[in-house]
Amino acid sequence: MPNEPNVTAIDALPASEARWIEFQKISWNDQAGKSRVWEAASRKTRGKSGVDAVAISTVIRHPNRSPSTIIILQYRPPVDAICVEFPAGLVDEKETPSDASLRELHEETGYQGKLKYISPTIVSDPGMSTANMQLATVEVTLKEGDKEPEQALDDGEFIERVVVPLDDLYSRLIKYSDEGKKVDARLWHWAAGLHFAKTML
Repeated sequence: MPNEPNVTAIDALPASEARWIEFQKISWNDQAGKSRVWEAASRKTRGKSGVDAVAISTVIRHPNRSPSTIIILQYRPPVDAICVEFPAGLVDEKETPSDASLRELHEETGYQGKLKYISPTIVSDPGMSTANMQLATVEVTLKEGDKEPEQALDDGEFIERVVVPLDDLYSRLIKYSDEGKKVDARLWHWAAGLHFAKTML
C-alpha cells in the first residue's frame, strides 16, 4: 500500500541550491515617483514561448452521458495537502503552449482531444511571483464502449484523475474542500463561473 506523503522538514533554501526558482529584487518607481523595492519569485524554466505553464480545462462529450470534465488530485508539499487541480504542467523549452496543453493532458490523464481554445497569457500570483500561464480548453469526444485510457506518468508522479459531470463540479469541489483537500484557484474560479452563470444570471 502506498505511503501517505508528508512534509518532514522546512529549511531556508540557499540561492545556489535552487534548481527551479530564484528570488528577484525589483527596483521600481511608483505613480508618485517614489523609488520602491519589491521582492518576487521567478521560475528558471521559462522557454522561448515566454509562457511558464499551461492548465487544461476539458470537456468530455459522450453519446449517452452528460458533458464532463477531468480534474486531478495531487499532493503538493508547499501546502502539505492533496490539491484538486486542472491537469497542468510546464511548457518545454522549444514547445508552444498549445502543444504543451495536449501533451500534459495525455500524460496526466491518458485522454487525447482537440484544442478548442487557449487563453492569452495570464498571471498567477502577481503580488508574489512573475509566474504566468495559459489556460487551454480541450474537447474529448468518446464513443459508446470506449475504455478509460492509461495515464503516461513520469517516475515519481502520483496523480489521480477524476472525471466529473460538469453539473456536479462545483458541489464536488466543496466536498473535497470539506475533506481537507486544497482546491486550486484556477479550477475553483472556473467551476464557480459555471455555477454562478446557472444560478445567478
